[in-house]
Amino acid sequence: MISYLQVEGLTKSFGDLVLFENISFGIGEGQRVALIAKNGTGKSTLLNIIASKESADSGVVIARRDLRVAYLDQNPIFPDGMTILQACFYSDNPALKAIGEYEVALESGDSDRLQEAMSNMDTLSAWDYEQRAKQILSRLKIGRFDTLVDKLSGGELKRVALARVLISESDLIILDEPTNHLDMDMTNWLEEYLAGTRAALLMVTHDRYFLDRVCSDIIEIDDMVTYTYKGNYSYYLEKRQERIEATNARRDSEFNLYKRELEWVRRQPQARATKAKSRVDAFSDLEQRVKSTQNNERVTIDVKSARVGTKIFEAKNLSKSFGDLKILNDFNYNFQRCDKLGIVGDNGCGKSTFLKILMGEIMPDGGVIDIGESVRFGYYSQQGLKFDDNIKVIDVVTNIAEHIDLGDGRVLSASQFLQHFLFAPAVQHNFVSRLSGGERRRLYLCTILMQMPNFLILDEPTNDLDIVTLGVLEEYLSNFKGCLMVVSHDRYFMDRVVDHLLIFAGNGYIKEFSGNYTDYVDWKKAYEIQKRQLELDAKPKREEVQQPKRVESVRKLTYKESKELESLEVEIPKLETERAELEQTMSSGITDVDELMVMANRVAELIDMVDEKSMRWLELSEV
Repeated sequence: MISYLQVEGLTKSFGDLVLFENISFGIGEGQRVALIAKNGTGKSTLLNIIASKESADSGVVIARRDLRVAYLDQNPIFPDGMTILQACFYSDNPALKAIGEYEVALESGDSDRLQEAMSNMDTLSAWDYEQRAKQILSRLKIGRFDTLVDKLSGGELKRVALARVLISESDLIILDEPTNHLDMDMTNWLEEYLAGTRAALLMVTHDRYFLDRVCSDIIEIDDMVTYTYKGNYSYYLEKRQERIEATNARRDSEFNLYKRELEWVRRQPQARATKAKSRVDAFSDLEQRVKSTQNNERVTIDVKSARVGTKIFEAKNLSKSFGDLKILNDFNYNFQRCDKLGIVGDNGCGKSTFLKILMGEIMPDGGVIDIGESVRFGYYSQQGLKFDDNIKVIDVVTNIAEHIDLGDGRVLSASQFLQHFLFAPAVQHNFVSRLSGGERRRLYLCTILMQMPNFLILDEPTNDLDIVTLGVLEEYLSNFKGCLMVVSHDRYFMDRVVDHLLIFAGNGYIKEFSGNYTDYVDWKKAYEIQKRQLELDAKPKREEVQQPKRVESVRKLTYKESKELESLEVEIPKLETERAELEQTMSSGITDVDELMVMANRVAELIDMVDEKSMRWLELSEV
């Protein structure tokens, strides 16, 4: 295997905060490497150093000569004034630069400049790149290629940057959270695309299905120690558990030895022989090891929830539109105890707006929301909480409560509660401004759960959370005794925490589905196969009718025939419109099989009616 890149002894710190120390690993041809570590341990910083965006305190990154590297930043930035298509070609790649110059020349109206740009395109065989860029942008649901990038949302900007990386044909692609802002269809497509590329990959992502299907190697950084696993995410979980069990066994053994040696030290007189002193020194080393491993950090979310009454939450005849965009159309739903509901749909279909309507942040156009008196909401918004950067982490929590009731008579102080969320005492007294994006998300989650909600509404809670935190959050939500409504593109997360779905299919249509996300995907695949077969069965099979030759008219239409012709000219377009609407509904994937059968039969009837009336119209129009 050809070595593409070697990382040797990298160390990076900010003041007294050490992110990582003496990290070493390599990436070779065809490898698909994922980097896993807790939030705040410098994953994005490490990618920036490898991509030459930042410098390390010590160590080196050695790349193969002429290695072509493409980097998807977590927060990409483009110069203002660029169009989407120009941003895709904003690169050092000669072919992409030539396309960018061609796009600028087109807009300039300078014929000489355009001729030169076209000549460069020919020389570099760059014409195919432009078509590929448009295809990839379309798959990522980015249209209007002439739109300026400064008019795009953060999610759209991230997808444009992803398209730029994918068309670059680089040897090594570095991806920082590539699935953020992608809906499930786009994520599935990206998995297939990366599976077919020859480029080596280095990525940070919390999407565990993505890790399972794309990665060949996983590098875990835990307590500044690097562990490498040759396999996908499932293999990593298995081997990591074996490592943890071996570490725990060794720690237990050392702790038992420590207790025996501690008893011996306490019995010894002050004056010691050389041999005894040697044993005391060995005890000091053992004591240091035991204390360093006692802080076995793990997020433990075990917070009491307020009791919920029989009347919970009911939405009645809700409607909402923004101009031509219809979000809700006469929506009804009555929440029951322990409802765990997932919401899925394409980006822009109104999922977050729907949650804001339920929370009273946006008013519906029609309908009412009836909330039970005992309901206590916990709302985790996609935008996050606006923290004051100039206060300390501990103050964020104590401003809400000094003590947190865990139930069963257990009470934690604010500091103890933060430690359960991986905020060590030293970090608690840091200012919020020093927290990473993932740490801010974790703190935000902490402030919500400590208020003991019995109805949780979570809008993209998995963004920026590390895998350790996600696993424990999933465990908490699985055992949560209240109601849950969650919007997420994380398929693994949805499978773990919800038992039925609301499918936002667009134009205000919402379908309830009993099952988790994988159940829905399996149903949808089977549905699509059955739908295609029904459409084939419904299509009439008849011999081609030879059109009669036009003959010279020998008579005029009667009054009755004239009226019939006028009637046909109105009826045929109506029938064709009805057929088109039915076919669109059939292809949307939201219709039950029984309804699909009725629609398929109606389409067959409409085809016969249109054919029959068209033939009659042709006869009458030739008279």
